[in-house]
This record gives sequence, C-alpha cells and structure tokens, in this order.
Amino acid sequence: MIDTHCHIDLYNNPIEIANECEKLGIITIGMTNLPSHFELGYKHLRTYQKVRLALGLHPLYSELHAIELPGFIRNISKTSYIGEIGLDFSKQGIASKEIQIDSFKKILAALKDKQKILSLHSRKAEKEVLQFLIAYDIKLAIFHWYSGPLSLIPKIVDSGFYLSVNTAMIKSKSGQAIIQRLPSNCILTESDGPFIENKGNPVKPSDLGSITSFLAKLWNKSENDVQKLIDSNFKRLISSLSKVV
Repeated sequence: MIDTHCHIDLYNNPIEIANECEKLGIITIGMTNLPSHFELGYKHLRTYQKVRLALGLHPLYSELHAIELPGFIRNISKTSYIGEIGLDFSKQGIASKEIQIDSFKKILAALKDKQKILSLHSRKAEKEVLQFLIAYDIKLAIFHWYSGPLSLIPKIVDSGFYLSVNTAMIKSKSGQAIIQRLPSNCILTESDGPFIENKGNPVKPSDLGSITSFLAKLWNKSENDVQKLIDSNFKRLISSLSKVV
C-alpha cells in the first residue's frame, strides 16, 4: 500500500506509526506543517526504507511564514517530497490570503527547476493553486483531499497532476462524486492521519485497504488489480525523479 499524505509527526506515537509502516511495507510520505517540524523529524526518519519526510509550509500557519520560510529554502535539498503546502481560502484561511499567496509563490519559485513531488492543500483555492503550478512550470504534484469543483478536474488531470483520496472521501457523497470523475491513472491513496478517524481512532496508513475495496467495487476490479494500479501510478510519478532522497 502507498500513503502519499500522512502527518506522522502529529500522532501521539510517531515512531510506532513509522515502524508499523516499515514492518508492513507501506510506502508512506510524512507531511510536515513547518520547516522547523521537518528539521525535528528528519533525523529520526532518515534511515527508514519505506518512510520519507516531506518539507512543508502549511497555508494555515501564515503567521509563522516569515520566520519559517528561510528554513524551507535551507532544507529543500534534503528531500524529494514537498508538503504540505498550498492555499486555503476557506473561512478559516481567507483572512491571510495575501500572505499565503506570497509564500506559495516564493516556494514555487524556489522549486521551479528542481525535481520534487508536491502534495498540495487547495481548499476553496483549487483554481488558484492550479494556475500557480502551471505558471511556475511545476511538473510533479498531487492534489491532496481535493474538494473543489468537478469542472476543474479535467484540467488538473490534463496538466499531468495526480489526486489522492482518503477514507473520509469514500464515505461522503461529495467525495464519492469527485472520485467517480477521476481517471484511474491519476489516483493515489492517502490517510491524512491523524486528522481522520476510523472507528473512533485516528486513521493510520494501515487502514488504506478500505479505499482499495471502495475502488474495486467502483471499477468492478479485484482489490489486487486496484492495488497494482495504484502502485503503477506512484511508480510512474517517482520515475520522473532522477533520485529519490
């Protein structure tokens, strides 16, 4: 299984989660919300084979962007994965819209000529995130937990980007409607743990099987064939990297 978006550092027991992923062979990309969080976690996870840590600057931490942005630039060379980054124009984030845009543009400018895989937050700002990716010639990106308009999906897909789905999406009507519009060759899986719950507990990478089961029924395929397809999608994505750090 492959978890392209999991906040390992925010679990009560992050090393236990990382060890479980390693033991079960679950490829897991650990998001961070700030470069300082990346620096704290990097030394603990750098020796893992299946777990990688992404460098992030979350849009909802805008009050810390000015302080943290130099750390983002400083750590770019340490990983091939970037996240969680993006824009949030929901009620929660709209007040800091201009700060977010300024930070996002600086991040994309720093990444423009580098081979990195981005995991993107785009709540209520899906169109703007896509426009900036195209403007800065970003090639490798995943729209994490997409919740935007169905009409924008074809343009995201045509631009060569992927979309990751989670257990919350397969349980909601809006999430299911989005998944049904996604071509199978652009879908990846994510837990977004620990922000989603499974039977009262934070979802873990090992819970991704329910997504595979949902997709198998939707596509009228075996779960094994679905997992092979997800694996193929991820391998195609990382094949664009000259070296996965």
